[in-house]
Amino acid sequence: MIYLDHNAITPMRPEAVEAVERSLQVFGNPSSVHAAGRAARDLLDASREKVARALGAAPSEIVFASGATEAATMAIRGALAASPPDRQALTVTAVEHPCVLDLATALARAGTPVQVVPVDRQGLPDLEVLHAVVGPETALVCGMLANNETGVLLPVREMAAAAHRAGTLFFCDAVQAVGKIDVDVRTLGADLLALTGQKLGGPRGAGALWIRGGVRLLPIFGGHQERGRRAGTENLPAIAGLAAAVEAALARRPEEEKRLRALRDRLEAGLLAAVPHTHVNGALAERLPGTLSVTFAGADGEALLMALDLEGICASAGAACTSGSTRPSHVLSAMGLTVAEARGTLRLSLGWSTTQAEIEEALAKIPPLVERVRSAIPAVG
Repeated sequence: MIYLDHNAITPMRPEAVEAVERSLQVFGNPSSVHAAGRAARDLLDASREKVARALGAAPSEIVFASGATEAATMAIRGALAASPPDRQALTVTAVEHPCVLDLATALARAGTPVQVVPVDRQGLPDLEVLHAVVGPETALVCGMLANNETGVLLPVREMAAAAHRAGTLFFCDAVQAVGKIDVDVRTLGADLLALTGQKLGGPRGAGALWIRGGVRLLPIFGGHQERGRRAGTENLPAIAGLAAAVEAALARRPEEEKRLRALRDRLEAGLLAAVPHTHVNGALAERLPGTLSVTFAGADGEALLMALDLEGICASAGAACTSGSTRPSHVLSAMGLTVAEARGTLRLSLGWSTTQAEIEEALAKIPPLVERVRSAIPAVG
């Protein structure tokens, strides 16, 4: 199998597997005061320190959650609930992850003013529009660091500065960025930041929300866990695996970033040379080293995915959480692609386990499959 869907989920790193296995022997509740509970608390504290260190944060600023979706929900709902009645508007970019956009849609239906900032053909937000819509009524601005479909890096520092000039908070979805590029909350400008373990070699079921010291959010009630900010007994095995994966990714990031960029560039150049009428989305913008969004004009993406799967190649048409939807990608639509172009687009994402041999084999198999699908099932829309 050639696995080119790392942006959906990445195979667990050996360090994370080992950490999960060790943690299964630590059965106590971290909130208990007896010896078993103290052992669990020690592991939880050590894991929190590792995640904080990777972000340049203080351990007290890290709140563990079940994943990035919960972390984003905590940030957005918590910020709105903690804001005064005259500051309740929410600003998001048009290319945010569904965990942000779907929540924004639900909030808008309930009466929350929501402003959506458009993006250009490269997937970069219109900063003039952002400056125009963010004002004294805005409670929170949301901007992802790296887009999950195209890999395009958004100008979050400039977006955070615009939010702060208006006296509001900035939330950053850094799910696809942590462990792949430098993410330091001391220089990023964000007030809130979400990450998850499954995107960088950790297990499912653990993520984290970084909350800048002094930022007030309405907590999740029901217990005193996580300093009273998120109730519920912590998922210690998943958290230990998350921390181990973050630590391993951080230690290897410089060389891994260089290696993945070279592999991505080889895959990109090879596909462009071998498959006519093909273009890369966000090609002129700064992108993640291991993400490639490529449009094969005239091809049906779903048919191509099935053909690739039969050849042992795992890829996706976009975000895994929207797989199966009949609608074209909201990210590609926001970037100006037609329905046919969006439906003829694949996301090929690389990760820590990707090898040169896999890339070469993918380059040998993908071009003839594209031509076969183009002839049999052309894209429509």
